[in-house]
Formats: sequence, structure tokens, C-alpha cells
Amino acid sequence: MNDILLTLDARTADGKKVAKLRESGFVPSVVYGGHAEPTMTQSKLSDTKKVVKAAGKHTPVHIVISGSKKLAIIKDIDMDPVRHELRHIAFHTINQNDIITTEVPIILTGKGDSVAERAGLVVLQAIDSIEVKAKPANLPESLTLSILSLATDDDVLKLSDLVLPAGVSFADVDQDMGLVIANVYEPSALQADNEAAGGDAEDVSEVKSENGEEAPAATATDATKPATEQPSK
Repeated sequence: MNDILLTLDARTADGKKVAKLRESGFVPSVVYGGHAEPTMTQSKLSDTKKVVKAAGKHTPVHIVISGSKKLAIIKDIDMDPVRHELRHIAFHTINQNDIITTEVPIILTGKGDSVAERAGLVVLQAIDSIEVKAKPANLPESLTLSILSLATDDDVLKLSDLVLPAGVSFADVDQDMGLVIANVYEPSALQADNEAAGGDAEDVSEVKSENGEEAPAATATDATKPATEQPSK
């Protein structure tokens, strides 16, 4: 885990004064945790955006407040729905020995190079994240799974195919290891499903983009389909 550092300054502005704080290039925040009262803080927008991009809600962040360095997790990120700018962040301090439960992204590798894709089939990712638990130093930034073994439309990748790093376990002790992470489909089946759904299902051209071909990219929401909406094989 790479160290991510953000310097926070004590904040006195609240209420209507927070708007002026944002206009001056700062993001208001609050730090919770331990037995201390919540601390109102602020940080430079440019620095904070870099930290949020690098850490998200799954990677510990080293925050410095009045010269004191603490380890924390970003618990909440408030975005302006129109400007898409950061409006507020909530941090929760943690201890190096704490067991942290957080959601980490699942990244499929080998896109465009699997036997299935070379044969003209389409690989869709069914889930793009999973909750795990570990000590802060062991928390992975992401979990990777290769799709190179996929060859036919009968092939799937399940949670049981995912290898967790040392010191990391699934948050749910009763986790269903048969949970499907990726499926293989015939393009014609996806097209038929799209037409039957009146255009709501994922377009084949978008799926091809997911597999590295030139076409508009599909969103994560598009790629995640409930089992009842997935085309029959």
C-alpha cells in the first residue's frame, strides 16, 4: 500500500461562510474517530482531488492536522451534482492494528486477448467491487482477475477464482463463492436482449468497447446486469 498524504488545516468557517471557503479554493471536511470530538478541517481543493482519486473510500490516507499525523479512511464524499466538484469530505481515523472493512474494486485483466473475444464473443463484468477486511497496511487498492481463460459462452469467472492477498479476507463470513464476476455472451444474444428491452439493455457496440475495440465506452452501471436481465444462453 502506497502512502497517501493530505494536510488538513483547522476550520472555523461553517454555515453560510463555507460557500466563501469553497470559492477561495478549499474543501471543508470533518475528522471523526477515537474518543475525541469531531474536528472541523479544510484542505486545498487541488490537493484533495488528487487524494480522493488515489484513495477513494477503500485506501487509508495519512492526514496531518496541526503537525499531528494520523491514519484515516475517507467515509463520505459529497459532490456538487451540477459542477461535479468536491463539496465536503468526512474522514474517520483508524489504528494500524484495526481490522478495516471496505469495498475494493475488481479489475479484469487481459481484455481483448481472451480466446472468447478473439472468437467474436463478448465478456461482461457482472460485479465490479467486493467488500473485504484487513489491517490498513494489507488493504489492497484493487483486486485483479484475468479473463484469458474464458473461451466459450458457457465459461464464467466466479468469486472463487479471485485470489486474495495475504492478510485479506472477504468481509462476509458466509460469502457466496459462486457469485459470478464475469460472463461470456454471443453478440447476437445481447442484441436480441437489447431489442426486447426497447434499447435499455447494453448495446453490443458498447460491449465491444469494454473489450478494447473502437466504440463508445460502456459505464459501470451498464455493465452490471441483474441475473434476470441477462440474456439466456
